[in-house]
Amino acid sequence: MPDHSLTLTQKIMFLAVLSAIFLAAMDQTVVSTALPTIARDLHGLAYLPWIVTAYLWTSTVALPVYGKLGDMLGRKRMLWLAVAIFLLGSLLSGLSWSLPALIAFRAFQGVGGGGILVIAIASIADFIPLEQRGRYQGLVGAAFGLATLVGPFLGGFLVENLGWRWIFYVNVPFGLATLAIIGRAFPTVAPRPGSFDWIGALALFLGLSAIILGLELHANPPWSELLVAVMLLGFLLWWRQSGKVANPIIHLHFFRYRTFWVSTLVSFFVGMAMLGTLSFLPTYYQEVRGLSPTQSGLQLLFLLAGMMATSIWSGRWISKHQRFRAFPIIGTFLTAVSLGMLTLLTAHTPFWQIHAALILLGIGLGSTMQVMILSAQWTLPHQHLGVATSTVSLFRSMGGTIAVAGFGTVFTRFIAQAQQHGQDIPATIVHALHWDFAIAAGLIFLAFAASWWLEELDVLKKRRAQHHSPSF
Repeated sequence: MPDHSLTLTQKIMFLAVLSAIFLAAMDQTVVSTALPTIARDLHGLAYLPWIVTAYLWTSTVALPVYGKLGDMLGRKRMLWLAVAIFLLGSLLSGLSWSLPALIAFRAFQGVGGGGILVIAIASIADFIPLEQRGRYQGLVGAAFGLATLVGPFLGGFLVENLGWRWIFYVNVPFGLATLAIIGRAFPTVAPRPGSFDWIGALALFLGLSAIILGLELHANPPWSELLVAVMLLGFLLWWRQSGKVANPIIHLHFFRYRTFWVSTLVSFFVGMAMLGTLSFLPTYYQEVRGLSPTQSGLQLLFLLAGMMATSIWSGRWISKHQRFRAFPIIGTFLTAVSLGMLTLLTAHTPFWQIHAALILLGIGLGSTMQVMILSAQWTLPHQHLGVATSTVSLFRSMGGTIAVAGFGTVFTRFIAQAQQHGQDIPATIVHALHWDFAIAAGLIFLAFAASWWLEELDVLKKRRAQHHSPSF
């Protein structure tokens, strides 16, 4: 198959996409190292989790809205809007005078951050042919992984040398450059006919919000009962609305296609494995092995190396051979094996064994994450590209949210019992992590089983050629 070389304009567009994705992905982790400093400066330790929760909440619930509006109004408009909202939210967050103000501005920033991730990834398909999309999607996966792990290092450096406000200000110059490139290089397309399903969007917003807030805040009665009621009401209303309107925010019949629902399911479990691992390994390094925060962050570079190398290589291989099904099958299997290796952690496990498990975990995640977005995009026609991308991203984000909340509950209960009975805390941390990693390995094994149901690219391309109607 002939190689596809990008024109200068397309290269500039791809650079803008990578820059936008790097900004949004990095912001998900850069704040973590600044939280103690922010709490002291703004005198609001009790509300500190809301700084992270507010961003996670709005960035997740915004995904399906951006995906649908990108399909309808054009991705240039929506990407420019998402970056602009993100930058304004960053500037306001840096100027915050109190913790409630910072929480509100972080929520506003998250509306832009969620839109950046889904629209930027979907926009690649607007100027890169289906057959060559894998190699460039692999670079996106590498950029996402790099940004996720660079965030804590950059956050620590800025907090120590310039102050915590600069973790938000640093986004502004890079974001302005991205806006200029988007405005100049991206083509403007005419909006597609059809009305936006605002009722369905609101219903989905309520259902997703109830899940996220309930998990993140560990809601207790009566709030837990209220959130469950809101969740059920929101999803029921969304389900009924999707069957009534001609252009719902997510077509329910998309899930009739095997590769689409398998892609969302695998993404859900992969999100659980990735965020669950990244969230609790630093605790092991610092509290059990006595490493500093910077040293514990450096340990995760082994995971990054495996993820980046595999994302780039798998994307090029898929574009060359036009086959992808083997990657999620092998990737989920290796992820399950690596998590199984991590269940053997002790307080004295040689670091080379942990590094081997992390490299294997990176290879597994790099073989799966971006490929699932591609498989969903290949399943649906181009006019539903944004919905395909946002749905997979939504399920991956929800998986990560559930993992952090659920695994965190297991972790904190073990620690609380140990403190109550005067048990050894480092040994308890190791024991709690054994349970977390074992549960994650079991869930990933379910993803491995589901991956076998994926259809190969030639089957998906043949189906796309046979269906041309927007209702496909």
